[in-house]
Amino acid sequence: MIDLHTHSTFSDGSLSPEELATLAADADLSAVALTDHDTTDGVPRFIKACEDVGIEGVPGVEISVDFEPGTMHMLGFFMDINNTALQAALLNIREGREQRNRKIIEKLCNLGMELEWDEVASLADVSGKGVIGRPHIMQAMMNRGYVAAKDEAFDKFLGKGKSAYVDRFRLSPREGIECIRAAGGVPVLAHPFTLGLKFGKLRRCVGELVGYGLQGIEVYYSMHNDALRSQYMSLVEEFSLVATGGSDFHGDMNPSIQIGRGFGNVKVDDSVLVKLRR
Repeated sequence: MIDLHTHSTFSDGSLSPEELATLAADADLSAVALTDHDTTDGVPRFIKACEDVGIEGVPGVEISVDFEPGTMHMLGFFMDINNTALQAALLNIREGREQRNRKIIEKLCNLGMELEWDEVASLADVSGKGVIGRPHIMQAMMNRGYVAAKDEAFDKFLGKGKSAYVDRFRLSPREGIECIRAAGGVPVLAHPFTLGLKFGKLRRCVGELVGYGLQGIEVYYSMHNDALRSQYMSLVEEFSLVATGGSDFHGDMNPSIQIGRGFGNVKVDDSVLVKLRR
């Protein structure tokens, strides 16, 4: 079994790349992909760690792209992480994310929740290269006692449309796909349910994305039930795509999700990796 959707301390996961590789080996996975948000900085360490524990490490990334009414994320696999165009695009996204995060902290302070940038940044990767995101702001809020749980932080303050929410720069779906393809990678639509589209509109959306170069859909995912998996598989077959899958493992950020298994319902066969590579 494999897992093609995991996060480390280089974005919003709680485990280092090395700890993630060890956990994957302990879970008897044969391969695992590191798909941190908007960065590939943890990939070299991750690939080396996977070699050390005897499993295959897959270079990956998860890019947030601009989409309404819901949220669209694009996974990329097997990219050349040294590709200049890819890294320039990711840097632009990260800079936009940092500007957004500083504005969120300012809004929270105006709401009476004093937070310092340094305390939020300290919750990202200890190497100083980690991508700071809303989960880190949420953790800082919990540490200060402003909220009791993740859901409270997002439902009241950090979620889309809430009192401290700030939007940020994103690539268009086409740009996200093209920068992955330009680096020799395979672009895959992550967890399609977050697009917030009924099946007919989703089908039209996928057709448009295929025109831009989309090559896969994440069918097997922690939040997908049998009905959703069936719908997404029908799109995979219609558009001749690869059906990928993963847990979206974050470690302590979402402890109910297990690597390689999600909530216990995720099973991604090794043959998926063969198709993805091909």
